[in-house]
Amino acid sequence: MMNQSVLVIGAGIAGIQVSIDLAQMGFPVYLVERTPSIGGRMAQLDKTFPTNDCAICILAPKMIECAGHKNVHLLTYSEVVGVEGHAGDLRARVLQKPRYVNMERCTGCGECAAKCPWRVPDDFNVGLSNRRAIYIPFPQAVPRKATIDAPHCVYLQDRAKNRCRMCEKVCQPGAIDWEQQERIVELSVGAIVVATGFDPYDAGVLKEYGLGKIANVITGLQYERLVSASGPTSGELRRPSDGKPPREVAFIQCVGSRDVNYNPYCSSVCCMFATKEAILANEHDPQCRSYIFYTDLRAVGKRFQEYIARARTEYNVTYIRGRPGVIGENPQNGNPIVRYEETTAQQLRAMEVGLVVLCQALLPRRGQQDVAKLLGVELDEYGFVNAPARLRRPVDTSVPGIFACGYCSSPQDIPDSVAQASGVAARVAEMLAGE
Repeated sequence: MMNQSVLVIGAGIAGIQVSIDLAQMGFPVYLVERTPSIGGRMAQLDKTFPTNDCAICILAPKMIECAGHKNVHLLTYSEVVGVEGHAGDLRARVLQKPRYVNMERCTGCGECAAKCPWRVPDDFNVGLSNRRAIYIPFPQAVPRKATIDAPHCVYLQDRAKNRCRMCEKVCQPGAIDWEQQERIVELSVGAIVVATGFDPYDAGVLKEYGLGKIANVITGLQYERLVSASGPTSGELRRPSDGKPPREVAFIQCVGSRDVNYNPYCSSVCCMFATKEAILANEHDPQCRSYIFYTDLRAVGKRFQEYIARARTEYNVTYIRGRPGVIGENPQNGNPIVRYEETTAQQLRAMEVGLVVLCQALLPRRGQQDVAKLLGVELDEYGFVNAPARLRRPVDTSVPGIFACGYCSSPQDIPDSVAQASGVAARVAEMLAGE
């Protein structure tokens, strides 16, 4: 008889959805997430297209439902390090990293983070702000428990000197536990679902765009954090150089994608992503004008073309067909200068704007190759999980009993990821039922 438990690797929106669906069908689910909180990339977004609904308002109820379900067992701050067996009888080894915080005692009050004197770049805000060495990743984190970042904690780096320990002094519940160690959890499951998500491409590789050198050139994910109410500017769109609101914003498409020198494929979401961000710029400042430099507009989803039409007519957005060749800087005011060929007019032009946003390629999550090697599943030439029979069994991998959903399997947006996750849940249930 097949083991009825399921291991889900990755707790973004796809991993959360497949876990909820399976749990509601009565299957025990072990949801493994390598970061301290579930939520994935969607938690970093401000709005979702084409409705402009609040991203965390959609995601947070699902996070709470998932974590609170009796059939879901969360293993956050953990990684799968070993798998063996066959479909219906798989044994997985999960490494749980120490938080140095007792999860049962921690109330998530945040007093420890408020008093911690050590600051490090905040990954959740994409380096736009700093967090403390002990931290809760974001306000809606699930579980809402503190984690000590060991490489940046002065006490853990040299216990003999017995320095700081401020978090321990101010923690009234006594949740700080310096004796925690890594531990291995052994799991026996019938199926495994891979939902490891994506990472943005390092746009700094394309030197011509000046990311990291020109202060007012940022990435799309940094822009999302700037316009988010929980971001470093409390939702105010401000330029990194001087804190002023930009009057013109240029969005550069296909940065590192649709390019034989970097990533030849289309990342699927960038056109609509930039359109949404341009709309948000105008909502923050009705005088703000946005320019979207595109290769081809790919708006294939429901009401996507209508969304683009609204951006043009209602939100002061101009679409320019052409890929900029280089971005310079006006030394007097810090404005980026975009030099490009407008292909429809066949003319070389330059445009000075207040802010440039790079919409870079989206890649399978860093570490996906290690996960694939661990599981024995095949990847395609771009690093996505391969589905050998994509037409007949689109969510099956090359290994029976192991399935994939979300961006790790192919470029797709949030609705497609959620739909595919539900499809995976149905496919797993079918297999575990012996059909």
